Amino acid sequence: MVRNGEFSVRDAKRVLRKYWWIVPLTVVLCGSAGYVATRVLPARYTSETKVLVDEPIVSAEYVKPVVSEDLNLRITSMKAQILSGPRLQPIIEKFNLYPDLRATTQMGDLVDKLKGAVDVDMLQPTPGSWGRAPGFHIKVTYDKPQLAQQICSEILSVFMEQNALRRMEQTQKTHQFMGKEVLEAKANLDKQDAKLAEFKRQFIGSLPDEEQSNLGLLQGLNTQLEATTQSLNRVQQDKAINESLLSQQEASWKSAMTGGMQNPDTMEQQLVVLQDQLSNMLMRYTPDYPDVIKLKSQIEALKSRMAADPGAKPATPSVSTKLREPAQLVQLRTRIQQDELNIVELTKRQNSIQERIRLIEGRVQASPMVEEKYKDLTRDYQTAQQIYNDLLKKQSDSSIATDLESEKASEVFRILDPPNYPLSPSFPKPLVFIGGGFGAGLALAVAILYLLAMLDQAMYSERDVENCLKLPVLVSLPRLSTDTTH
Repeated sequence: MVRNGEFSVRDAKRVLRKYWWIVPLTVVLCGSAGYVATRVLPARYTSETKVLVDEPIVSAEYVKPVVSEDLNLRITSMKAQILSGPRLQPIIEKFNLYPDLRATTQMGDLVDKLKGAVDVDMLQPTPGSWGRAPGFHIKVTYDKPQLAQQICSEILSVFMEQNALRRMEQTQKTHQFMGKEVLEAKANLDKQDAKLAEFKRQFIGSLPDEEQSNLGLLQGLNTQLEATTQSLNRVQQDKAINESLLSQQEASWKSAMTGGMQNPDTMEQQLVVLQDQLSNMLMRYTPDYPDVIKLKSQIEALKSRMAADPGAKPATPSVSTKLREPAQLVQLRTRIQQDELNIVELTKRQNSIQERIRLIEGRVQASPMVEEKYKDLTRDYQTAQQIYNDLLKKQSDSSIATDLESEKASEVFRILDPPNYPLSPSFPKPLVFIGGGFGAGLALAVAILYLLAMLDQAMYSERDVENCLKLPVLVSLPRLSTDTTH
């Protein structure tokens, strides 16, 4: 008797001794049902293939691959595309699959049915592969072995074509994109280069790298200005001294010649002296100079007196020559003229040097502002140049990667095991069904025996009496058997 679900080993032995025949009966019946199921259920055949992913021939250290997507994600993405309606419907029509259902079932349901028959799984990673799957395998289950093999081959070819097409499209799009980016980067670099060149032309001489040369040039110009100023001062002093000497000697010479002005015999001499003085003054001054005009008036007045006094004796050439200015006066006048020329030249030189000094000083004073703007332009130019060089290198890498894809030298799918022709059905499997039937029969027998033990109300032990009557057992009598032989 079983109470409160308590089931002891003694109870199990008792039930098993009484109903032992139930176990072989249920096992045989369920096993037979499993065997019958293998004969009744429609057979299905599974064709499978294994594909390995070969590493690129050229190491990634030399040519960086353009397609860097994880293999698992790539296979999952391709699986979703390949097992879609637009891809599976042509396969159904090509091999005339599900002919009995074509007339009564929509194409979408047939596509879902075929999708359920295709299974794509990743291979287990090998040790040392850092978790990267070495490849994948494809399984196709169908009710005919030949069609299962053909469908598996078709799915495999679509995978191969899709992978090659996807990698080629990705590399080409990457190359085109990099080409566009390189053109934009080059346009930006040319723009920054033009700005920098225009800035250099605008502030030539004030650039940061010319500051030291400007300071050196400014120091040299200051030295030249000082030397020129000193030379100008000396020439001006020499001129002043010569003019002073000339004034003194000229005054002495004139006073010596003034005593005979009224003598009719010396009028010709006076005329020669005045004419010589006019010639010397015209060498230094213009005809409109007051002293020149005054001297001309004296010469005209003297000529008028000579005309009024015809008895005046003409001066002989020797006398006229003797009355000319002394050589010392002529030399002084020549020195003064040279000094004036030197003063003009030195003054021009001094002005030119001062103008250049002001220009250089302006450049030096503008250097901090120019340097700041120059740094900004240079920084923008260097950034644009770095971006352009990086994009140019990436464009070159993408071009090489595209060539590798064209030459099949990059990552490729290699068929390890081609789609096989299934000789035996993958469903239903007799051993699995019969073994499952035996297990189910055994489980059913255990359940039946447990149910029988729960329904049995007889008391077989002191514990059953105590559990049922809630009273302690005082004495128990052994089972008595009647012996009919005595």
